[in-house]
Amino acid sequence: MVRAVRGIKLLNMVSWPIEVQHAFLAQWARGETALPRHAYPTLDFSEARRELDAIAAQADPQHPLGRYLRESARSWAIAAELLEALGTPNVTAHSIRLFGRPDEPLPGNGPTTREAARHFIDIANELDRELLAPSEQVMISATALQLQLQADLDDFFNERLIDVVLDPHLIAKAAAGATRIRLRSGAAFSDYDRHQLLQHEAFVHSLTALNGRLQPLLPSLALSSPRTTATQEGLATFAEQITGSIDIERMKRVSLRIEAVAMALDGADFIQVFRYFLDAGQNQVESFSSAQRVFRGVPLTGGHAFTKDTVYLRGLIGVHTFFRWALRQGKLRLCRQLFAGKMTLGDVQAFEPLFESGELLPPRWLPEWVARANGLAGMLAFSLFANRIRLDTIADERAVLDL
Repeated sequence: MVRAVRGIKLLNMVSWPIEVQHAFLAQWARGETALPRHAYPTLDFSEARRELDAIAAQADPQHPLGRYLRESARSWAIAAELLEALGTPNVTAHSIRLFGRPDEPLPGNGPTTREAARHFIDIANELDRELLAPSEQVMISATALQLQLQADLDDFFNERLIDVVLDPHLIAKAAAGATRIRLRSGAAFSDYDRHQLLQHEAFVHSLTALNGRLQPLLPSLALSSPRTTATQEGLATFAEQITGSIDIERMKRVSLRIEAVAMALDGADFIQVFRYFLDAGQNQVESFSSAQRVFRGVPLTGGHAFTKDTVYLRGLIGVHTFFRWALRQGKLRLCRQLFAGKMTLGDVQAFEPLFESGELLPPRWLPEWVARANGLAGMLAFSLFANRIRLDTIADERAVLDL
């Protein structure tokens, strides 16, 4: 399967080159509002899809590894179909199959992802930015952040395993692979950005890839399979949260993207979504980057969207719920095993006997917040109890003070 999917680079192939951004913003500065232009290549993954179908057919659905192979192969096959349909309305349907929609309920039959996003947007809009500490308002350059992150990672591994590099062609502010983290040249970063990148990109996305490469039986655990995206992004965002690396503005950015996906599906075109991000307080470069995420691979005229950004909140709630469940069941070791490679929450539970037998190796590297089990248990125990207190039963401020 690793060989079969080698050419299926979903996020790389749906993303736009930086020149599209430059052209659009130059037009915008002249008062022109034409849609961006990007021609996608014609791709053919029929041979890879046939091989993936054969892998799925040969795998034993009654065995945990067989189920993993079948589901992963089918996920990659959908990604291949999506890439073969780039630039057409069909991408939206394939994207929804992989990542879901913003109107789907969160785990536990709670509110929808879009409703949760609006909750965080409203709270962020109510808070006064003047409450930020002076240190939180100081921006640092990409070059300075590169040096800081590189030192942090070299210290963590006691050697150079991950390179932090500057990329002038990157539209996003940062992107991570197993052995390389890219930062957009010329971008400005906050102190929160530094900690978020370390916990989210390095200590989840890169770390799970590195640990997955060490699996002798299942090296595909190093791959960012589309079916693991919700758990990966949820785990990475949870890492930000539990280490105190996330701020309300970050939650707002994530939530704005979810609302933008819903707007696009409801008919908003690229220009309308771009203006939505501008009105929300993002600058032109960040607004273009955010809008581009929503329209990767799909027509720009409205009614279509690349829905990956809907997984962040859904994944965060799912991972947070899983960690609390693991504490209650006395299975916090499963939380550690999530870092042995890129897998879903269902995978790590199904793989439990394989970790016990030694067929799957435990993670070689763990972020500190997971390695310190007592501290993790303390935070989760408090979360379990605090959730029993319902704020809607507290009538007024005096009741809060009486607590």
